[in-house]
Amino acid sequence: MDNQAYPLPSSLFPLANALSNGIALHRDGQVLFANKAFSQLTGYAPDDLAKLDFWALLPPEVQAEARQRERLGPDDEPVPARYEALVQTRQGEARWVELSLSQQAVQDIATTLCILVDITDRKRAEEALRRVHTDLEAQVENRTAELQQAKASLEDDIARREGAELELLKRYAELTELNCLLHETQQQLVQSEKLASIGQLAAGVAHEINNPIGYVSSNIRSLQDYITRLFQVLDAYQATEAALPDAARARIDKIKHEADFDYLRDDIHELIRESAEGTERVRKIVQDLRDFSRSDTAQQWQAADLHMGLDSTLNIASNEIKYRADVVREYGAIPLVECLPSQLNQVFMNLFVNAAQSIPDGRRGTLSVRTGHAGEQVWIEVEDDGCGIPSETLDRIFDPFFTTKPVGKGTGLGLSLSYGIIQKHHGKITASSTPGSGTLFRITLPVHQPAEPGTPE
Repeated sequence: MDNQAYPLPSSLFPLANALSNGIALHRDGQVLFANKAFSQLTGYAPDDLAKLDFWALLPPEVQAEARQRERLGPDDEPVPARYEALVQTRQGEARWVELSLSQQAVQDIATTLCILVDITDRKRAEEALRRVHTDLEAQVENRTAELQQAKASLEDDIARREGAELELLKRYAELTELNCLLHETQQQLVQSEKLASIGQLAAGVAHEINNPIGYVSSNIRSLQDYITRLFQVLDAYQATEAALPDAARARIDKIKHEADFDYLRDDIHELIRESAEGTERVRKIVQDLRDFSRSDTAQQWQAADLHMGLDSTLNIASNEIKYRADVVREYGAIPLVECLPSQLNQVFMNLFVNAAQSIPDGRRGTLSVRTGHAGEQVWIEVEDDGCGIPSETLDRIFDPFFTTKPVGKGTGLGLSLSYGIIQKHHGKITASSTPGSGTLFRITLPVHQPAEPGTPE
């Protein structure tokens, strides 16, 4: 497919072909442009795509709605469409994709932009997680059936032998407690698997973004150097303008005026500076994402800067926070703390998201993060001015499966897991709240973890 034959700016082709997501433009079913990733994902060569009806590439179940969206009038607001569907490549391989369609005007030509993201690995991971979940539920159901059978047997024994009633009741209570523990373990395992999958996905995305950002930053630095050299050449030319004939100087002045040369000269440096700042912001977000999702599977304790963990977690959670609250940082001087950084980051994430969600709709709140150092301990406070927690439920917020959120909005495991992580660090987490005024969580952690029994000092 000759990209130059289609109505796209030529400068976009290298960028589009460098992306890992499939991108295509079509108009009335004719494929105008498709990047390399789109061809690889569908299995069709660019020349073959140009001969196909674009709609033949889409699964039948999404064609009708997608066509309907394309019939929007020119004055209608564009409405993007996104689907998850199982598609067949030209080679007959079934691949899961996330399909996004939106109307785009390219050089005054109405087209439809199609973005394909290969989510096959994610779907397979989700299916594996569902199978694990189903297996666990089956095990719990089998165990529950066994317990119910044991209960019936015990009750029968009680009826036959009244003298053994106390012992049988004790055994029944123990078995019931075991059933609850199995159920709790199942829920925590499912939650841990979800967090691990999200962490791996986040780390993978960060790695994929890091490489293109690296060479974009390098190109911007090279561009800055080239512009400086180019302006040096222009300055040399300007220095000789006085020696030129009047007609030549007048022609040059006219061209410079029409091009608004002085403005371009001043603005190009500002554009390069802003571009460099933008790539640096992306690089910082990627680094925060990698730091936050760092795995501690080896359980390696290390001396970490908690302020870096708080900042990277706030950055990752900014989309949840920025529309609801302003963040106020009141950091004190604290030493490095021996800890498992990513586990503490998970605790911080739970507190930040809960704080943001406690701000009532219709007003903007404040989320305050404070730190300090006292003796051999450091403390972290996360305070909001949200709706608060009633006193009758405040004592239960760290209980497993307890939540004040609506059904389907919370698992009741976030604060429970956070409590366990802080205990693992030989620390303490407490909460105080006034309904209508907000909630304050306070974490205290030892600077150094105590030595395990039998460990040489």
